[in-house]
Amino acid sequence: MSTSVLPVASRSPEAPHVLDNAAWAALTGPHARFAERVGRAARYPLDVSPFTALADPSDPRAWDDLAALVGPGTVTPVSGATVPPAGWETVRSGHGVQLVATALHSEPAPEAVRLGPGDVPEILELVAETEPGPFLPRTVELGTYLGIRHRGRLIAMAGERLRPPGWTEISAVCTHPDHRGRGLATRLVRAVAAGIRERGDTPFLHAAASNTTAIRLYESIGFTLRRATESVRVRTPDRRQEQTAGPCRCDA
Repeated sequence: MSTSVLPVASRSPEAPHVLDNAAWAALTGPHARFAERVGRAARYPLDVSPFTALADPSDPRAWDDLAALVGPGTVTPVSGATVPPAGWETVRSGHGVQLVATALHSEPAPEAVRLGPGDVPEILELVAETEPGPFLPRTVELGTYLGIRHRGRLIAMAGERLRPPGWTEISAVCTHPDHRGRGLATRLVRAVAAGIRERGDTPFLHAAASNTTAIRLYESIGFTLRRATESVRVRTPDRRQEQTAGPCRCDA
């Protein structure tokens, strides 16, 4: 990876960037129509996206709101958080990177077709084959998804996911293994970016920190590494068990 990431401490806490908490910014902004929200916590419907976000991951009240939103003893991912409060179980943690389009050449792809709800079964098959990240039955509703077909079969796709104000995330970039090496993913990324820029937004994307091949590709076509990202999958406290157990009695 050729570009360094600014330490978190170097960013001013008084002026956080909208992409520092992109899921929250999307759910309280352009994607508010999807938001299921309790106070300082919000999430997408479970058949749309797994993203769950907090207004401030350092605020214990936001975690209390999240527990109320998703319910006791529930496993949920939390974007932008690293350590949950006491009583929460960390099931898994992940490291990624966030890249922004600084020199990306965007242009339509004449061979690309718009994908919609009727294409979801094919999309899910391609996602299962290529594993670009989570894609659910209604994810296609989040924005424009474009695909390329070969002899009627969907072989490559890319689309839009998070939409913080002024920005749109490119996601679900994938190509069937039998058709890789032809630049299909790059053409689709450029085409999706063209649509994003037409409405005045700037493209960005996320990748797993371990996926150095994809990161190098994105950098080579005009994305710049902005920062490292972290996320956790947590289990909410099971208040029902606490209530069942009742107070502890210790006899002297």
